[in-house]
Amino acid sequence: MGEQNLNISFSEKIINYLGYITPYTDTIMVILLIVCGIYYSFLTGFVQFRMLKSVFSILTERNSESSKEHISPFQALMISTASRVGIGNIAGISYALTTGGAGALFWMWIMAFFGGASAFAESTLAQIYKSKDETGGFKGGPAYYIRKALGSHFFGSFFAFILIITYAYGFNGLQSQTMTSAFKIYYDMFNPNSSIGFTSSYWPIIIGIILTIFGSWMFFSHHTKIGKISSLIVPFMAMAYILLAIIAVLINFGKIPSVIHMVLESAFDFKAIFGGFAGSVLVIGIKRGLFSNEAGMGSAPNAAAAALTSHPVKQGIIQSFSVLIDVVVCTSSGFLVLFSMAYLNFHGSNIGDGMPLVQEAMREYYGGFGIHFVTIAIVLFAITSLIGNYYYAQTNVKYLTNSKLIMNLFRISAVAMIFIGSQMNLKLAWSLADLTMAFMATTNIISLLLLGGIVNKTLKDFNIQQKTKKDPHFSASKLNIKNAECWN
Repeated sequence: MGEQNLNISFSEKIINYLGYITPYTDTIMVILLIVCGIYYSFLTGFVQFRMLKSVFSILTERNSESSKEHISPFQALMISTASRVGIGNIAGISYALTTGGAGALFWMWIMAFFGGASAFAESTLAQIYKSKDETGGFKGGPAYYIRKALGSHFFGSFFAFILIITYAYGFNGLQSQTMTSAFKIYYDMFNPNSSIGFTSSYWPIIIGIILTIFGSWMFFSHHTKIGKISSLIVPFMAMAYILLAIIAVLINFGKIPSVIHMVLESAFDFKAIFGGFAGSVLVIGIKRGLFSNEAGMGSAPNAAAAALTSHPVKQGIIQSFSVLIDVVVCTSSGFLVLFSMAYLNFHGSNIGDGMPLVQEAMREYYGGFGIHFVTIAIVLFAITSLIGNYYYAQTNVKYLTNSKLIMNLFRISAVAMIFIGSQMNLKLAWSLADLTMAFMATTNIISLLLLGGIVNKTLKDFNIQQKTKKDPHFSASKLNIKNAECWN
């Protein structure tokens, strides 16, 4: 018993210590995110909006060099969207609204507005500096362009290591835990007089086993299967979720002016913002926006690099579009909560991870169907996020080593984390993931700020070719870009 108390005390000490550090790391990260987004928006002439018209032609184009080893631009979009559109879009948004206020939604919009340019830059760079993998496909991401463009193997390896810890263990454990907790409402519904709580019952074990079996199947499969599964699940669930949000807003049409006023009033409460910057509505909104859309964080470029395309800018445009998809889903979640009476009832109370608030809001609008739908959405969003997060981590394991033994050990540990996550409270894991995410994003953003010239040069090349009515094709040697091994 004494040893158990010692362990609990040690964990709490770590959580408290991290709670002291993370406000500083979060503040640095948020400032750099804003600077990077604004810098690339003006450098590229707001490419995230200016070139949206090219998205659908790029997504549907056929490449004669394509093989089963390659993933298409659409599949790369779905892998990155699978990671962007996850639990953070549902529970994370409601948590931000209750802890930071309604104005957090506004700052998520601002983050996405400028973040699309950061997403364009990092994914374009990932395409330029990608490498061939052992199967004939492609691999790449920030670790690769940090090493090849900036010549820093140390920081490339540092980034890869931090991403693996953050995604394979931190975020995937949290996805598993949150998905499992979504079934608590059913347990309470069918066992109202039970003396055994949901977490003490056998259901978390059953759910954990099922999810672990699925994870084993996906994690030990060929990487192209990840893209195919995501491309089937993500569009359907995102569109259905957005549709239900639109219906909920239309039902409460008369509340639109008051909700918009509430969002703007909270967003510009400058006394609240600057009185406690690290915990303010601005920082919470931007931070949750980053958790959700991941623009500038350095995760999505790992999927972008794997796509087969004729010009790096094409994949940059696609990934910028992915941020737009994410912000629409985030806004849907935000409006589902803000237009409900549940928000007023829950406001200021302890809502845990935000899940109860979303479930109550959906019950208010759609009754029993709402509860069932949001549970299914949580399950499918969590599954696709598990897939996307694993894909990112796998790419960075390949960066660090070509050992099949280490890769298989990594896969086993990643599968094990799914089961562990479904069984335990991951407050410590969340705190660690929060810290490692800040280090990861900061490393990537500094790299992006140093590589603006290459991004701008590549974009200008694409625009020149596009104006001549040609399908743009990239040549690294023509632009005097070195170490772009797949483009010479």
